[in-house]
Amino acid sequence: MRNDATAPGPGNKSNVIAMNSHRTETRFPHIAQVEAYWHALRGARLVPDRSEVDPRGIERALEYAFILEQVAPGVGRLRIAGGHLGDLQGMEVRGMPLSAFFLPEARTDLAATLEQVCTTPTVATLSLLAETGIGRPVLEARLLLLPMTDGFGQITQILGCLDSQGSIGRAPRRFAITARRLTQIFPRDAAPEWRGRVVKPSDKTTLASQPGLAEPPARFDANPQRRFDHLRLIKTDS
Repeated sequence: MRNDATAPGPGNKSNVIAMNSHRTETRFPHIAQVEAYWHALRGARLVPDRSEVDPRGIERALEYAFILEQVAPGVGRLRIAGGHLGDLQGMEVRGMPLSAFFLPEARTDLAATLEQVCTTPTVATLSLLAETGIGRPVLEARLLLLPMTDGFGQITQILGCLDSQGSIGRAPRRFAITARRLTQIFPRDAAPEWRGRVVKPSDKTTLASQPGLAEPPARFDANPQRRFDHLRLIKTDS
């Protein structure tokens, strides 16, 4: 896997920020669990399939996890969502667009990220900060977007996790994107080396960067039954 982060505007060299993987796993542990599960599912393939997702594999992160379907370029709707996402909005969120969690000025960056996740494909980690106000204290969050294929083999599905630190307060809470990390995906045997960096989005909001995606060791076997990727028919002369 190669990590390829591109700045949305000029002068991207100044936007490269060093990362510390221990901090994110400590502050946003549910992100780490969903990420590890996705890696275990895909194995050496490019991405896993939506049908392979078993909620038992991310049991401790279910409240923060969701499955998103890309219904148009840059537009994703929640098909399955954990209770934490409902708490952030103060309502049932299934069927809602993911953009409902974002401030209007952040939605262009979100749409571009969703499009890249499904077309490149790419894994995205976004650093978020909620708008504050009366009854709405400081709320920091991390969003993870992991591409998957649908029943037709097209990358239109996303396994995601939205983890937050702080009191939710008065809902709904909507977020600005303060940093993002984009990791282009390759089959593991095709790209043994990868590099990571974080870039700030075009809104220029600042926030202490948190570590993003890392290739974690799989802690479980997501597919206990061995699969045979290729079958070859051998015909012998009788």
